Amino acid sequence: MAIVHKTRTQLVAEAIRERILQGEIKAGEPLRQAALAEELNVSRIPVREALLQLEAEGLVNFEPHKGATAADMSAKQVDEVFELRCLLETELLSYSIPNLTDDDIAYAQELMDKMAECQDHGTTLGELNYRFHNILYSRADRPHTFELADVLIKNSLRYIRMHLTLAGGDKSSQIEHKKLLVLCAEKRINAACEYLRDHILKAKYNIITLIEASESR
Repeated sequence: MAIVHKTRTQLVAEAIRERILQGEIKAGEPLRQAALAEELNVSRIPVREALLQLEAEGLVNFEPHKGATAADMSAKQVDEVFELRCLLETELLSYSIPNLTDDDIAYAQELMDKMAECQDHGTTLGELNYRFHNILYSRADRPHTFELADVLIKNSLRYIRMHLTLAGGDKSSQIEHKKLLVLCAEKRINAACEYLRDHILKAKYNIITLIEASESR
């Protein structure tokens, strides 16, 4: 197995990310760079770089005159976003499946294999998951629907990353991806769309459970 060398910024980002996702740092709580640097025994530079990375993941907000704070994670928002994703993504998939090529299926399989091997259960796995779903919708030729769905998917990435990080990699999700890909390759449109719907809703329920557990601590 290859040895992965992580930068100081990556290590700091991992430490702060875990505290946010575990609920040790609550939504809206200030993330003071000086205090974090002292606590983690690093300079302020990797702390600021880490916070900017976490902002890109949707876990941190930078507000004028307030600095960095932990982003709010709302179960109500998850419910709405994932329900909308069901509507739009199943429609995209229904239009895309008839036009998916062998190369598309092969690329989706490659992404699925990378997910199975991935050791970073947060950012990297979340990105691979995004690309996997994206390729399955790519032949829909419904640009406006695709754009709307893409906004929702990106909005939900922080929740997906939270789920994957805390779950240490979701084995059941990998099994579901495999089944979904088989249905797409076999051009079973109705079955694939119904399976995708269940896949998205299962993620929604799992994430809401994690958020509610975090809020109760």
